[in-house]
Order: sequence, then C-alpha cells, then structure tokens
Amino acid sequence: MQEGISLVMSEDGSHTLFHKGLQEHYHSIHGAIQESKHIFIEAGFRFAESSNNHINVLEIGFGTGLNAMLTCLAAMETSLQVYYHGIEAFPLKAPVWSSLNYDIRLNSSMAKSVFGEIHGSEWNIINKLLPGFTLLKTASRLQEVQLQTSYYNLVYFDAFSPEVQPEMWTGEIFARISDSLVTGGILVTYCCKGIVKRALKSAGFLIEKLPGPPGKREILRAVKK
Repeated sequence: MQEGISLVMSEDGSHTLFHKGLQEHYHSIHGAIQESKHIFIEAGFRFAESSNNHINVLEIGFGTGLNAMLTCLAAMETSLQVYYHGIEAFPLKAPVWSSLNYDIRLNSSMAKSVFGEIHGSEWNIINKLLPGFTLLKTASRLQEVQLQTSYYNLVYFDAFSPEVQPEMWTGEIFARISDSLVTGGILVTYCCKGIVKRALKSAGFLIEKLPGPPGKREILRAVKK
C-alpha cells in the first residue's frame, strides 16, 4: 500500500481511502459510491447532459478515479460524447487503486473494465478509452495547469476540504475555473461552507444549495453567469 494511504470500508460497502498526512478521507465514510453518484453524477452530469450532446468535464482532485468511472458508465447509457480531464497532484499507485472494490459493489464487469482502463491509461496524454469517452489525466497541482478558456461544461470540484487545503478554495481559484467554463457551465462540490459560497460568488457564480447524500445535509451547485 502507498505510504500514508490506507484502505477504509465505507458504510455502503465501497472503499474510500484515508490520507494520514492530511487526516482526511478521499470519499465519505457514509458511502463512497453513494456520495459520488449523488453529488457528481445526479447533481452534475445528469443536470448538464439535459442541455448538451457533448460534455467537457473537468475534475479537480481525480483521486481514486471513482467519479471518472461513474461518469464513463453514465455516458455509455447515452449518445453523449464526453471529454474528461482529471487533475491530480499525487496520483495513486497501482497497489492502491487496484485494491478498490468499486466494480464488486456495482456488480459490473463493465465497471471493472472501465476502471482498469482509466487507471491503466497514461498520464498527461489524451486517451480515447471508448467511442464516447476520452480521458486526459494531468499529474500536477491545479495552480500549475494552464486551463483552456471557455471550454468545460461541467466541473467536479472534489479537492480535500478547506480545513486541510485552504489554498484550493479561494476566489482566485474559482475565478480561474470560471474562466475555463462556458457561459452557463456548472460546478458541483460536496462542500457547502460559508467561505466556499463567498469565494464562488466573488468569482461570478450563481450558487444553489441542494440536499446532500447520507451524512451530509447540503451540497453546492454553482452556475457561471
């Protein structure tokens, strides 16, 4: 197992990881798959797909690859073309990601195949994984990545919390993300703290509080004006 990372079973039977240095989990201990589906697929992807036939997704905090896998599986149910760009400062090593049980919990051989393709693909180059799903994984801090302007339709903001990564939740960061979004583009995140709402508003987003998954009262969806 990767140094400083430990495997944890969440309440829905799916794995999350615990980062010992930051003292924080990658996904909710109340249910990793449950949380990702609720926030990023239902409140994000499903909401965005209703008005697009091609979706460019940016994920801040690629982490376990769970959100990417669920997005790919959701896209396969549609005729959408999805370009998925995940940014991760500290990529997981194979012994860690290969231990995650998402395919078992989903009872899906397709999930196993997709998850393996996502993690087996090379970093920092564009990979055509499926006819309708293209993936770019960037191994870097967000602050060092040059984002395309007015390009993304949807952002999954899944960084570690403001308590342990305050530099990720600033008005400056959200302004950069706003610049990368098309008008009407969407950002979804699990964090509904006041400092996050204020930072999003300062960057020109309209914010909406939505009911959260088990263990979390509310989540945020923000739309670029």
